[in-house]
Amino acid sequence: MTLDAAGFQAATGATDAEVADLEAYRVRLAEANAVMNLVGPDSLPDFWNRHALDSAQLLEHAPDARTWADLGAGAGLPGIVLAIFMKARGGHVHLIDSLQKRCRFLQSVVDALDLPATVLWARAEAQAVKVDVVTARAVAPLTRLLGYAQAYHQSGAHGLYLKGEKAEAEVAEARQAWHFESRLFPSRSDARGRVVSVRSLRRVR
Repeated sequence: MTLDAAGFQAATGATDAEVADLEAYRVRLAEANAVMNLVGPDSLPDFWNRHALDSAQLLEHAPDARTWADLGAGAGLPGIVLAIFMKARGGHVHLIDSLQKRCRFLQSVVDALDLPATVLWARAEAQAVKVDVVTARAVAPLTRLLGYAQAYHQSGAHGLYLKGEKAEAEVAEARQAWHFESRLFPSRSDARGRVVSVRSLRRVR
């Protein structure tokens, strides 16, 4: 499925202002990607589906959430997209990444678009930010990702993780190290993908 800005707006109900912010982000992402590896260059022509819709679909699974943490935020997916939608909702997003140059890029977007977001240059597992939802995309296999996210879950966060076609296998493998409640939802941006919902996380003793 290929989307343009109008198709994305129709699919999500985004406002004109939100679409304008997303377009400004798309331009900045393309410019930065020319000099640093943020996303696969082949994915940029499909920005509205592969990146914007893939990220924005998380809002459907936590419509009342106002505080989010994006672990390994990288290019700002899904965190920057979520922050754009949080502007009108009175929410806030914590963008956490361990690489300084990626944090500089994220901060430049946050400043340019006046987003309700905090950029944290740190390892995700070293933070203890209390949020409604913790999320991540393309960071690590679920077993390792849950280790990064454990402190957030212990503080009451609901986990929503964007995963690809191996999501079911990753969940099965993660159960060898973790106890958790999970649900898998079809991705709106890719029929092969899943949104993995995780609650009640604790280590296997």
